[in-house]
Amino acid sequence: MRQVVYFILMISIGFSFVECKQQSKPETPKKSAFDTTINGKSIRLYTLKNANGLEVKITNYGARIVSLVTPDKNGNFEDIVLGYNSIEDYLNDNMYMGCIVGRYANRIDTGTFTLEGKTYNIPTNDGENMLHGGKVGFDQRIWDAEKQGNTVRMTYISPHMEQGFPGKLTTHVSYTLTDTNTLQIKYKATTTKPTVVNLSNHSYFNLDGSGDTTILDHIMTINANYFTPVDSTFIPTGEFKSVEGTPFDFRKGVAIGKRINNDNTQLKYAKGYDHNWVLQKDSNELSLSVKVYEPNSGRVMKIFTTEPGQQFYSGNFMDGSVIGKYGNPYVYRLGLVLEPQHFPDSPNHPNFPSTILNPGETYTHTDVYEFSVKNKK
Repeated sequence: MRQVVYFILMISIGFSFVECKQQSKPETPKKSAFDTTINGKSIRLYTLKNANGLEVKITNYGARIVSLVTPDKNGNFEDIVLGYNSIEDYLNDNMYMGCIVGRYANRIDTGTFTLEGKTYNIPTNDGENMLHGGKVGFDQRIWDAEKQGNTVRMTYISPHMEQGFPGKLTTHVSYTLTDTNTLQIKYKATTTKPTVVNLSNHSYFNLDGSGDTTILDHIMTINANYFTPVDSTFIPTGEFKSVEGTPFDFRKGVAIGKRINNDNTQLKYAKGYDHNWVLQKDSNELSLSVKVYEPNSGRVMKIFTTEPGQQFYSGNFMDGSVIGKYGNPYVYRLGLVLEPQHFPDSPNHPNFPSTILNPGETYTHTDVYEFSVKNKK
């Protein structure tokens, strides 16, 4: 009898031990907040990391940069782009956080242009004008994605007349993070019919990385003698205006906040900077367009581009109503956007560099973002 009781007791203890082991087993890692399926297409988050610890995360929803982690002068790594914590927030985003904007980045006057004698109308979504491709631009599309090594290659095929644009446009965008601390973005597109194309990335940067300081102390240099003035609806007048003697002269490094509130009609229209600079270049060779230095962190970012223009937006319409990653409200001028691109409304300005793409031609565009640290300790 004692043997039976002992046997039963040992079995009971054994079951309890197994039960305890099962209860202490680590939980299965939760699925990423970016892994989901919409309309049968998978959305994922892709991570690139180099030998120096720089890290970029990209989602194929809008081909967006979600985070970009770089060191400061003390060796502390922080995220220097604004964004959100989950795909749900990006689905409701109206600020174009980190995305590829297209088919036409920036604005087209009343959403209308004429090509080969035919007039096309794009849905307007910025007052009476079209902004960043219309009501449903490339920022809201699910791109096909493939990761190879430290490159993520995105592809989106835009059907003929999607958002009113002619031609089936096949677009490839690749992100590559190198061990020389550069993020390279390469664009390529082909079309089946004559169309207009202007692509760019719309990341919001704050090189301080803390998420609670504005970009007004960032020191910026733009390699441009001229900019393209706009009317009250942000459409270029067609003029190339010298930056000499204006708040738009960034040929020598100057703090963004130094002249942003000057009594200037252009600044009043945009509530700050939201303009295109005409870069000093005679060809589509890769060259330096802009340099940004943030004194507190020591971070430096240089952008090299093959494009003729550099759009700079100083976050003038950020009002704190949007809560970003890390729980920070995105307040007035918390981030800056730097978009290498062709000029706004080029289809309606024959004197601007052409954005027309014909069948048999290939649209190409390369941007290189170089990261470094000044006064490193």
